[in-house]
Amino acid sequence: MRVSIIQIKEMKQKGEKIAMLTAYDYATAKLIDGAGIPLILVGDSLGMVVLGYESTIPVTMDEMLHHTKAVVRGTTRALIVGDMPFMTYQVSVDDALRNAARFIQEGGAQTVKLEGGENMAETVKRIVSSGIPVMGHIGLTPQSIHQLGGFKVMGKTLEAAVRLINDAKALDEAGVFAIVLECVPEPLSKLITEKVSVPTIGIGAGKYCDGQVQVISDLLGLYTDFVPKHAKQYARLFESIKSATADYIAEVQAGAFPTEKQSYAMDKSVLTELEKSM
Repeated sequence: MRVSIIQIKEMKQKGEKIAMLTAYDYATAKLIDGAGIPLILVGDSLGMVVLGYESTIPVTMDEMLHHTKAVVRGTTRALIVGDMPFMTYQVSVDDALRNAARFIQEGGAQTVKLEGGENMAETVKRIVSSGIPVMGHIGLTPQSIHQLGGFKVMGKTLEAAVRLINDAKALDEAGVFAIVLECVPEPLSKLITEKVSVPTIGIGAGKYCDGQVQVISDLLGLYTDFVPKHAKQYARLFESIKSATADYIAEVQAGAFPTEKQSYAMDKSVLTELEKSM
């Protein structure tokens, strides 16, 4: 039985912290679902960590659906959130409804996530009224990175802080079941968390959010060139994978792999007959 949005909301009411991770493939999803993660985001961050794009902007609906299907197949318990990619919900409400429905019907997700605050409230309301749960996302919104002028902390001025609080309230009133707060000063995220009725999920927003979300690649230490300030490496798989690959190359070149253990035998009488026939 999958976790429901009702259970996620109740976790805030009970004071239970919510853990959330991204996943982009069947194997990873199966592993973290088995570990008990209640929320999995198929994030458009896959554009950078899986597909090698410079940002999330080039990611398409077809790419998102492809990865969402894989994650859904690998899970039985976690609530799956499909991340709506750039320009699939901003042009019109009709577009937003159509693409949100694709995540549910084709992708198998149970909910969708979109970026924006007051400007997206009406769209959120329409999607929710159509029976599709929505997770909001404010603060640093990667799809607006060119307008924001880069990856940076949001809400540091009085005007910006008030705007984020209003965005959060608007999303709450529009019917979201949770709100991601990305790169928001901890004191501000605490205020927002206290002012909205739904759970806040922080990423670089401090300990006072109702939950936390991390990119699985950061958590597992798959990349060493850049580790975000808000990330913690619980493992260093980059080093382990690189070392294992180097060992494999060395053994193949030395003729040490494969051994008899990794090889298949053949009946000697069959081999004898085969050699005679040749």
